[in-house]
Amino acid sequence: MALKIQWPKKADKSFDEILEYLLLEWGENVTKSFTKKVFNFLDILSEFPELGIIENLEKGIRGFIIVKQIILFYKISEQKIILLDFFDVRQHQVKRKL
Repeated sequence: MALKIQWPKKADKSFDEILEYLLLEWGENVTKSFTKKVFNFLDILSEFPELGIIENLEKGIRGFIIVKQIILFYKISEQKIILLDFFDVRQHQVKRKL
């Protein structure tokens, strides 16, 4: 049974910021390609929620590299997957709060 994907505001905001950056710097084709990769991954993730590696065992946070610069952090909670953040690995590691 596929789990439902939940997009809290923080994940939605970080996703939108990445899309804005990609559109400005790389154009529409790259932005569409990234968006397609994310939604294809989310389809797979809903079926196989333990796909990502454990980033914080105590908090149950997992991470998955969408593209080499972007990691998606998420939690599995009962019957849903909660997206936490789309993190650009080029950012300073202090910003990577789990």
